[in-house]
Amino acid sequence: MRTLVVDASVAAKWFLPEPDAAAALRLLDGRHPLAAPDLIRSEVGNVVWKLHARGVLNTDEARDMVEHFLSMPLEIHDSMYLLAPALEIAIATNRTVYDSLYLALAVELGGTVVTADERWVNALADSPFARFIRLLGRH
Repeated sequence: MRTLVVDASVAAKWFLPEPDAAAALRLLDGRHPLAAPDLIRSEVGNVVWKLHARGVLNTDEARDMVEHFLSMPLEIHDSMYLLAPALEIAIATNRTVYDSLYLALAVELGGTVVTADERWVNALADSPFARFIRLLGRH
């Protein structure tokens, strides 16, 4: 089974009523192992904090969302081992190291990044990394 590397744009849809939330939830069906760099914890935490700051979530809801996220079936990988290849990918693609950590993990695992970031997918369309990334909801 090919590992799917999910980014924070997908993980947030596990908890929020956003477009493509159903497609994000289908990734939890156990058909594919799910992985992410440890950066995802901070990114999801920041999404939750922003929702709390905007008054969308109260403090208990924010805490519950973070606890629920931490219990998800994600194999978390240490970014320390991904940083050097992520920097190389970032330089080659003119994308952030943050995004490139997910891509470096997908390359390392022979998997695919699943993201809701259409601009990122489009930016890589003509690159050697296009085969390692797909837009959520598209196979």
